[in-house]
Amino acid sequence: MAIISEDNDDRYEHFSFKVDKGQKPLRIDKYLLNHIENITRSKLQTAAKDNGVLVNGEAVKANYKVKPNDVISVTFEHPSYQQLLVAEDIPLAIVYEDDDLVVVNKPAGMVVHPGHGNYSGTLINALIYHFENLPNNSSNRPGLVHRIDKDTSGLLVVAKTEHAMNYLSNQFAEKTSEREYVALVWGNVEEDEGVIEGHIGRHPKNRLQNTVFEEEEIFKGKPAVTHYKVLERFGYVTLVSCKLETGRTHQIRVHMKHIGHTLFNDERYGGDAILKGTTFTKYKQFVDNCFKVLPRQALHAKTLGFEHPTSKEFLRFEVEVPKDMTQCIEKWRNYAKHQDNE
Repeated sequence: MAIISEDNDDRYEHFSFKVDKGQKPLRIDKYLLNHIENITRSKLQTAAKDNGVLVNGEAVKANYKVKPNDVISVTFEHPSYQQLLVAEDIPLAIVYEDDDLVVVNKPAGMVVHPGHGNYSGTLINALIYHFENLPNNSSNRPGLVHRIDKDTSGLLVVAKTEHAMNYLSNQFAEKTSEREYVALVWGNVEEDEGVIEGHIGRHPKNRLQNTVFEEEEIFKGKPAVTHYKVLERFGYVTLVSCKLETGRTHQIRVHMKHIGHTLFNDERYGGDAILKGTTFTKYKQFVDNCFKVLPRQALHAKTLGFEHPTSKEFLRFEVEVPKDMTQCIEKWRNYAKHQDNE
């Protein structure tokens, strides 16, 4: 929908936010950099110069300090990619479906929603082909209650009605949904189980990464809690189960790296290098073969549970770890046995 700005140009809303009650004063361009993926400061500053950044309906400049409960709208002269969504006949692996919702098993390599550089072939392109009149979430993304990363495989629930969208979204916000992932991480995780707590936010030097902020800087991130449990040890790598209490972007990837156990073959966070092991050429070849078998981060959303919006029954779904990841795990299992026998 077009928004008419003060100079009467047609503009389109791309993003909207309501500032949290506890927000400290912060320049609006910095605030938006922390809340919008893959956007540059210069693009935000240009939007502000063009009267495209509105607070409570009034255009503001880039140095405006946001206040609690401010309603922010970011507009541009062109429609957003969400408004230009094209339905695409992409097959979906549907695990469960009824009148309120659908649970899908997303393959690794599929982007969940369109964004910079990924305008087609996404889960949303597939969803709007297969289902009509999906409700928009707070970011105007049809059906999406939550998301997982492009190269993470596994379960997602999609809302088919406004009531389902609100009911399910509240469960994720209130931490009553159940999400368990399986991950292969570098190193021998010493504790059999544990809890990782640390505020997660955009990395100050690498905007493609998130990071954990230390105590004195927690205002830069959002609270995040991950419960982990060791499933199997292979010496130089460990298979773990991770249960999410919160759902921050890259949460498991960031938290596991924070405790010294980067996900295996996680290119963005440095897991595509040999982080543990020997210097033998034979070992390097073995790891390279594992990377070829699993050309992505070793992370799978295995279990998903939530209360049904209509029946109020607690539903729990589970999907097997996909072939690329099981083959990689099996390689490590055999390698560990071989080491034990020597």
